[in-house]
Amino acid sequence: MEKFSQFRDRGSGIAPFLPIPSEPLGLQAPLRIFLFCFRLPLFIFVILAYFLVLQWLPIGSLGKKAALWCILGVPSIWWIDLQIDGVKRGSLSRQQQARLPQPGSVIASSFTSPIDAVYLAAIFDPVFTAAYPNTRQVERISLLQAVLRAFAAPCPEPAPGTKLVDVGDLVKKHPNRPVVIFPECTTTNSRGILPLSHALLSVPARTKIFPVSLRYTPVDVVTPLPGTYISFLWTLLSKPTHCIRVRIAECISSSTNSIDAPPALSTRKSTYNTNYLDTLDQEGVDSGITASEKALLDQVGESLARLGRVKRVGLGVKEKEEFVRVWTKNRRIW
Repeated sequence: MEKFSQFRDRGSGIAPFLPIPSEPLGLQAPLRIFLFCFRLPLFIFVILAYFLVLQWLPIGSLGKKAALWCILGVPSIWWIDLQIDGVKRGSLSRQQQARLPQPGSVIASSFTSPIDAVYLAAIFDPVFTAAYPNTRQVERISLLQAVLRAFAAPCPEPAPGTKLVDVGDLVKKHPNRPVVIFPECTTTNSRGILPLSHALLSVPARTKIFPVSLRYTPVDVVTPLPGTYISFLWTLLSKPTHCIRVRIAECISSSTNSIDAPPALSTRKSTYNTNYLDTLDQEGVDSGITASEKALLDQVGESLARLGRVKRVGLGVKEKEEFVRVWTKNRRIW
């Protein structure tokens, strides 16, 4: 792996784009082969039934959520560990619902696997968007597009002809649904948080932003490399069970930013979530945003890093694009 050392974060040594190796089959080979062969037809059936039929029928939000839970149930994604900042275990029902993402709010979610979008749709029935690194607008996408983007190559810029909208317009247009943004703009192996998209800066003032971290056990269901459909299906369907660990931070409200405010300068020292060497690299990149805007991105990024128990890294979409080019040149992706 020395040839990929240039794609490690300089401060922490984290390589957020390397694939997670699967566990060897060993004595479990007969069981895993049986589970894969048994589940694959069922999985294809429920996927086609939902995306070709059920999502177009007037079955309501509850009916669609039930169908999505069937999709999650086939590979036995059942044991979901949910923790919310400021809420003790077992006391969620006695807490105010304001601690959970509500209609009219924005969910800033980690992005590691196609399961992310399915789980968020099954819980919150949100509006999905695709973010790009240096653009404050987003592209509205469907659930299927959000799933497929987990297998897609990184996109530093929107394709020509892409229709971009402001996050505020989506919030106003869909007051009864939350809006999901994947601010890292591309998938990782869940070992680091990439620099966040400027799309978060277009969230209207006083609109609540909920950082949400999704992590998996076993962790090899992540898709940091594009086009890994077969290996993902094998890992997903051959394991007996999968656990999702969901962490929701306290909401962050964006404040009104002054146009005349000076650009933000990085003065933070090295912490658990931040590498000082990487902040030096980002000073010039972030010179177009104000101090309050940079503080918002930092707050969301640090929340995602704390929830996932990882560190923020200085590698972004362009670095992943170069990593994929080098990786595919040396290896064949299945």
